[in-house]
Amino acid sequence: MNELLSLAADPTAWAALVTLVVMEVVLGIDNLVFISILSNKLPPEHRQKVRRIGISLALIMRLALLSTIAFIVGLVHPVFDLGIVGPLDEHGKPVFETAFSWRDLILLAGGAFLIWKATKEIHHNVEHDEEAEPETPGPGAVAAKAASNVGSAIVQIILLDIVFSIDSILTAVGMTDHLPIMVAAVVIAVAMMLLAANPLAEFINANPTVVMLALGFLLMIGTVLIAEAFGAHVPKGYIYAAMVFSGLVEGLNMLARSRREKRKDR
Repeated sequence: MNELLSLAADPTAWAALVTLVVMEVVLGIDNLVFISILSNKLPPEHRQKVRRIGISLALIMRLALLSTIAFIVGLVHPVFDLGIVGPLDEHGKPVFETAFSWRDLILLAGGAFLIWKATKEIHHNVEHDEEAEPETPGPGAVAAKAASNVGSAIVQIILLDIVFSIDSILTAVGMTDHLPIMVAAVVIAVAMMLLAANPLAEFINANPTVVMLALGFLLMIGTVLIAEAFGAHVPKGYIYAAMVFSGLVEGLNMLARSRREKRKDR
């Protein structure tokens, strides 16, 4: 209790909390986009439930990982080395590392999964023909398929939650040594994700071009995760700056389309 009171009276602790909340929210955008795309493929009555379950699982997972900080920090220690000498940079250091830790392996698996999932969804959006849909199945088949889709979506969300949660907790550990600040930042960030989940998912669902843009983001994030697994550090600021710029361009395209439609109506 005394530690909490001392932290509450420390301006440095508040600054660390605000910074960490911002970082956690930024890191959570990837997770939120993935949950939105997955949930939008489900029947409307299941979408909000799956979003809430996915975000709640993210909170539970991150809090559970915070309780095992020593184990999480240990994930960055190498477990094996391929011993391959790759290309060197201008400082004579390897461009890619061949010593892999558990964190690297998790990032590698998560990145490959994101690329596979985004590619599959892009292919579905490009090739899908609603007119070629089969005849409407019976109520029992519809219910069974919906339950299967919901279960599949939750499993995929859990897998990505693990990857994003470990990345999130390692970021938190690198920014502060105080566990209460980490817990508060994670809870605040996940609460903000919960508030933004439905509006973001509805916006993505209502704008098909935004869906493709979001899938492009997932492809980029998956590639970055794989690069980081091989030791090639990509500054997060560049990634999110590119995402914001792409979002602004798409916003201008949407505005232009809206103006054209209004002129046609007039």
